Amino acid sequence: MENIEKIAIIGAGGFGREVKCLIDDINSKEKQYEVIGFFDDNIEVGKSINGIKNLGSIESINNIDYNLNIALGVGVPEIKKKLISSINNTNIKFPNLIHPNVIKSTDDVAIGIGNIICAGNIITCNIDIQDFVTLNLSCTVGHDTTIKSYSSFMPSVNISGEVIIEENVYVGTGAKIINNLSIGTNTIVGAGAVVSKSLPENCTAVGIPAKPIKFHN
Repeated sequence: MENIEKIAIIGAGGFGREVKCLIDDINSKEKQYEVIGFFDDNIEVGKSINGIKNLGSIESINNIDYNLNIALGVGVPEIKKKLISSINNTNIKFPNLIHPNVIKSTDDVAIGIGNIICAGNIITCNIDIQDFVTLNLSCTVGHDTTIKSYSSFMPSVNISGEVIIEENVYVGTGAKIINNLSIGTNTIVGAGAVVSKSLPENCTAVGIPAKPIKFHN
């Protein structure tokens, strides 16, 4: 008998709908999940989005009285962290959703919970990916890299080896991070940037090479 688990997605925006596509691709290889709907504060309850209904507000997740998997369909680190901190229901689990075509080494790769790893990613060896990390389409993660919780990487980001990414980092589309560097907590790296020197926390960095243009709390 098939062991099909129920899953819902927080956020019915563009990335939330892409997460639904990711789950469909996982199910195409082996049926694992039944997608029961979205949770989105900004959409009318019962409204259908790509054939899937909005089940209610984020707050209503805490009233679920059955086992349910939840996937984060949002990419902004601070919002992800806020959403997760608001959920205190022990019936809720946060599975890792990894596209079937992801290339991932079996040599000392640790992956926490609630991670979204989309199609085309390459993850090599001796890598630690903590919790609720988003790796959008076609990213690469090199050896001996640590990615801490809630960080998000947009499509085609290249992370070289021996890089430390702290919590809540956001890296824009097509950015490149050279080896042996670190990126501080809450830092934003602009699309197309090339990070060739370590970046401090709480800054926005852009350009080639990437340089901080502003600092924020």
